[in-house]
Amino acid sequence: MSREISPLREFLQKESSSGVLLIVAAALGLIIANSPISDHYFDFLALGFTVESGIFFLQLTVLKIINYGLMTIFFFVVGLEIKRELVSGHLASVKKAAMPFIAALGGMALPAGIYLAIAGDVAPEGWAVPVATDIALAVGLLAMMGPVVTLSLRSFLLALAVIDDIGAILIIAIVYSSGIAYSWVLASVGAILLILALKKMNITSIFIYILCGFLLWYGLYRTGVHPTLAGVILGLLTPNFEKPDTDLHDVDDGSLSYIEYLEAKLHPYSSLIIVPIFAIANTGVVITEKSLSAATSSVIAWGIFIGLVVGKPLGVLASALAASKARIAQLPEGASIGKLAATGSAAGIGFTVALFIADLAFENQELQNIAVVAIIAASVMSALLSSLIFTIFRSSPTRN
Repeated sequence: MSREISPLREFLQKESSSGVLLIVAAALGLIIANSPISDHYFDFLALGFTVESGIFFLQLTVLKIINYGLMTIFFFVVGLEIKRELVSGHLASVKKAAMPFIAALGGMALPAGIYLAIAGDVAPEGWAVPVATDIALAVGLLAMMGPVVTLSLRSFLLALAVIDDIGAILIIAIVYSSGIAYSWVLASVGAILLILALKKMNITSIFIYILCGFLLWYGLYRTGVHPTLAGVILGLLTPNFEKPDTDLHDVDDGSLSYIEYLEAKLHPYSSLIIVPIFAIANTGVVITEKSLSAATSSVIAWGIFIGLVVGKPLGVLASALAASKARIAQLPEGASIGKLAATGSAAGIGFTVALFIADLAFENQELQNIAVVAIIAASVMSALLSSLIFTIFRSSPTRN
């Protein structure tokens, strides 16, 4: 018997559930890092191994297995969602994509500019940290707000967050790739061409594509480009034709594509297992009076904090209103200025990808810790502000 699903509704529900687990996991990471077993925690994450045979070389730690390996699956699901949105979702046409695209650009540019204005002289490499939006926590927050948040605003935030993810992925690929080994670039391109050839021959064996995916992952790993990008590339390459012989049934249009099938199967593991594991492993910061003092007096922390808490909502609001006034895009239904600002504040919850970028941006562990504290503080403040503004403007009139 087939199980009925609605891809968009399933995605939003899983992200909402993931948001709760993410909060618990982040708290657990902080608690363990500041407990008597903290040394065991950090020693475990630092456990590593090296495999070297001929041209094959792999050097990983437990933390890198999480950040390079498990997060590849996370980014694969992100790639699938981006592909679905581009094919049949909120980004499927210029008209649909215009407003969230413009709002996302404003919501990325202003936080980056604020960070550079505050901390650019000290650590300019961290400018991308306040750019990203955490889909799980942001969507989860809006779901918790209930009917005060219209479906159009939730869809707007989802589309905006997906575009944010695209921007973050491009930033990771272009800015935080180092020591490019061009011979391995050719190997990575070869893996992509092989996947395209298999698609052209209508090969549907998932096992074969997993092997090709590993080749692409390893090629990017050796190239110097972050290997998790293999997940995004594979997600974008997933064909959009109907999946036969499946136990799932799409109640929206009656046809389930390979994109929707894989997303339905993998999204629970990504959002409910992988992201919480990532949070536990990456929020482990030792909180002492000295570390708190270092964070509160650091321009890096203030650049991230103000970028997310102030820059995100202002960037989203200003760009959305400007686009509406110029009549190049239409505001979401029920979007008063107050509710747009509240939605922008929800976009300031920049947890998972922000932590990921912070790990890439700062090589110094002390700076990474400062960034983690700032991201957590900013995400909490953004969530509180979003809830408060939505409550204040619960009955505000819609802006046309």
